[in-house]
Amino acid sequence: MKDRILQAFMEEAKDKHLKFTMDDLANRLGISKRTLYQHFSSKKEMLDEIIDTSLKEIDEKTETIVQDDQLSLTEKIRGVITVVPKYNDFFDWKLLEQMKKTYPEQWKSVHVALNEWEALRGLIDQGIKEGIIADQNVSLLIKIIIDAANATLDRQFFLENSISVDEALDTIVDMLLFGIVKK
Repeated sequence: MKDRILQAFMEEAKDKHLKFTMDDLANRLGISKRTLYQHFSSKKEMLDEIIDTSLKEIDEKTETIVQDDQLSLTEKIRGVITVVPKYNDFFDWKLLEQMKKTYPEQWKSVHVALNEWEALRGLIDQGIKEGIIADQNVSLLIKIIIDAANATLDRQFFLENSISVDEALDTIVDMLLFGIVKK
């Protein structure tokens, strides 16, 4: 039931951003508000659950990729950049802007996660040491990668152009790793 509630929460957030009520959510689910409160005490608690689950999943998937000895360094970098959590559809710029105003604590945790990528930094450093990646300013390189990956939060653009987040991330990684000029 909790997953169903969280899915409905995300649907309400897509339709009304974070301006929906617990009544709206209960109606969407076809349950009483009392039943809803048996699982979650507030919208904030649901939002925390979605964020915590997403960040934990990203960390776990990232760690699995980094520790996989079967993957080359380039495959690890690709894998880390293209990690997508279960609730990925929930995160878009419009929703994050509203979250910043109405749930600043939750926004901050998402913002920090979207702008820190220590595992990737470690892989880039390793790639430079091994001569696989050109010796660049690592901080700038990480910022460019983060900004490019965060471009996928512009859901409207991707909807209008029929591009999935997975396709976008794969293309971004190809452009960043191999350039845009034909050889």
